[in-house]
Amino acid sequence: MALRPTIRFASLDDQPQSGTVLVLAGEGATLSDAAKASDPSGVLTRAAEIAEFEGKLASTVDVIAPEGASVDRLVAIGTGKADKLDEIAWSRIGGVAMAVARRSTEIAVIADVPEHAVSAVDVANLAQGVLLRSYTFDKYKTKKSDDAENKPADKAATITVHCADPAAAEEAFKAAQAVADGVMLARDLVNEPANMLGPIEFADKIKALGELGVDVEILTETEMTKLGMGALLGVAQGSSRPPRLAIMRWNGGAEGEQPVAFIGKGVVFDSGGISIKPAGGMEDMKGDMGGAAAVTGLMHALAARKAKANVIGIVGLVENMLDGNAQRPGDIVTSMSGQTIEVLNTDAEGRLVLCDALWYAKETYKPRFMVNLATLTGAIMVALGQHHAGLFSNNDELSERLTAAGLVTAEKLWRMPLGPEYDKLIDSKNADMKNIGGRFGGAITAAQFLQRFVGDTPWAHLDIAGTAMGSPATDISQSWASGFGVRLLDRLVRDNYEA
Repeated sequence: MALRPTIRFASLDDQPQSGTVLVLAGEGATLSDAAKASDPSGVLTRAAEIAEFEGKLASTVDVIAPEGASVDRLVAIGTGKADKLDEIAWSRIGGVAMAVARRSTEIAVIADVPEHAVSAVDVANLAQGVLLRSYTFDKYKTKKSDDAENKPADKAATITVHCADPAAAEEAFKAAQAVADGVMLARDLVNEPANMLGPIEFADKIKALGELGVDVEILTETEMTKLGMGALLGVAQGSSRPPRLAIMRWNGGAEGEQPVAFIGKGVVFDSGGISIKPAGGMEDMKGDMGGAAAVTGLMHALAARKAKANVIGIVGLVENMLDGNAQRPGDIVTSMSGQTIEVLNTDAEGRLVLCDALWYAKETYKPRFMVNLATLTGAIMVALGQHHAGLFSNNDELSERLTAAGLVTAEKLWRMPLGPEYDKLIDSKNADMKNIGGRFGGAITAAQFLQRFVGDTPWAHLDIAGTAMGSPATDISQSWASGFGVRLLDRLVRDNYEA
């Protein structure tokens, strides 16, 4: 794996004397006094004029320092309009800083912008962007890339962020770092090949959260059989690798306070089962546990930053394979709720895993709400592309809070419809319901299926098939696995459910 940078904080008066220096330039390429002090020769200012650099957000101009200078490189990063410098912008600035200085091992960022009082939280968001952009997944490469962006440095970089209040920035960064760690954990899980990360191995990764104070319980197939989880177990029966249900409990709120619950689909590999998928692109189905990865990363983030809330995380971990014991199209299974399901397509398996996990969460913990995440349908990508995840919910307040959290973190959601006319499409002649609803509205009928297992509990389903893996690269993520959902749900809890 790539070496992780060390981030420290220093005063604006403590001018860097070596390495790569990055200064921030507002719209119009204006520099603060602190930034100008890092460029006494004016070479960067002249280069910006020649390059017609205007200081637009995430734009850059890069020069080699002149002979006799104590530093090696000078880089200006545009911050755009001062009134638009929000959390997303600061994260992007940090990501760009990491990208332009990736091959350097000594990096200084002058976090000072004209006409904008840079707060400790701004600096923390910048530093979080640095960490997120630094992520690469190369643990299985024996030869490293020669590409400047992806080639790892020989030693870990030290990045010093010079700011108005280093002590406050360092304190604010603790929470930002915890969330970044959660995102990178989720990315690691999704990026791992399925031969290395089965249900048991995934459960072992979750057990490690105990070091942060998370209570972890792992249910085996024997225990799930006793609970009557026939839908989840039916998906797993074609694989030689046994399923697991992982329960994570973070008790950071008041004793006895009703928890909130997050549930993730954890299909570690999805062949489609007997309804086998086409060969082209099937290798990407190692990422069909993106929902479970997000929930695991979220629980890491909440525990690491000591969130003042009681939170339950539940993930159903299975492998959907085909052999002589595999579930067949036409089979009827009985879910933990007692409702029966006719399995018309074994590739519509994620909802079978989730329905038992949702029912277990509802009945066992009586949560204030439940949010489930799943790389559930290709249909959601037809509807929304890869820049929004689909949001389905039975509760307007929860939907509004999720949407707001998505706008703050750039993990955007778009609410999709639910209704009785869609629900009747999954009625079955032979059982209480069938697991597919026909060609049209596939993402909606999948959500209608899940809704039958949540009762009156406020609930939201996030279909992250287009955003959790293979999503477009951004300034803070160049990884195939994005870690989508961790920052979104951490923000939801932080803004609405912490004491």
